[in-house]
Amino acid sequence: MKSKATKLLSELNEQINFLDLEIDNLLLRCESAIEIILKTISNLKSIVGKNSFKTETEEIQFFKEIKPQFTSKLIYYNVIFKIEMKKPNGGNRALKKYYNNELAKLKSFFDNELDFYKYYRSGSIYLDYKYFLRGKFDIKMSLDSYYFETDRNFSTSHDFKVAKILANDLIELYLENQLIMIENKDNSEKSQRKPNVELVWTASKVALTELLYAFHSEGVFNNGAVDLKDIAEYFEYTFDIDLGQYRRTFLEIRARKTERTKFINSLNETLLKRMENADELV
Repeated sequence: MKSKATKLLSELNEQINFLDLEIDNLLLRCESAIEIILKTISNLKSIVGKNSFKTETEEIQFFKEIKPQFTSKLIYYNVIFKIEMKKPNGGNRALKKYYNNELAKLKSFFDNELDFYKYYRSGSIYLDYKYFLRGKFDIKMSLDSYYFETDRNFSTSHDFKVAKILANDLIELYLENQLIMIENKDNSEKSQRKPNVELVWTASKVALTELLYAFHSEGVFNNGAVDLKDIAEYFEYTFDIDLGQYRRTFLEIRARKTERTKFINSLNETLLKRMENADELV
């Protein structure tokens, strides 16, 4: 059973890593991750239902070490989704206060679960038979009400608490990173630091026009809510270049008999070649 669960976890990590690369929008990434994790946990539950633990030690290991790795991811993405959905639209000061309040909530959980937190973090095992064996709950051990509504064949009294501890570690790291980013933004705005190097567009204007239309077609700026003219003017200002009659240039690009997106194809080939060369060095 352990090998099946380990394989399932590895596949889950790969899928989540893929989402991190492919989806820039945090809320959409959280939604997709939650959907994948729920399906994976369902598969994990099916494995437990079809297989029996050979020993109590194996069962304890599963509910203390394996299952929480799945559940903690679900908790993490769900909490991050809620945090980002509810964050204020005010300035950096309001955001700092908001994220610090979220950190305080984590501390509150830590304070409420201090005894178990110490037990788990210290690597103790003397109460594992009560915490991580199904049907061995002790009402005197500060059980959460949700436990009595869970599937007893797939839960113990404390496997969710372990998952919560693991998730809180990641949530704390996320919140601290957000605060650091806000602080850096504040410092940047104060110093108004300019780039050390001035970038000059040295490729052709036709190549830049290809990019202009590609970016507009893909809707990469302002979620697509921006006119082609605005993007063109931004390019001209940023690169100090006059694109001239870029709409006419686009008609000429369309009229090409072969390789309409010549520059974009060249970018693709060059990047793929660089990746292949890097792979050879690994």
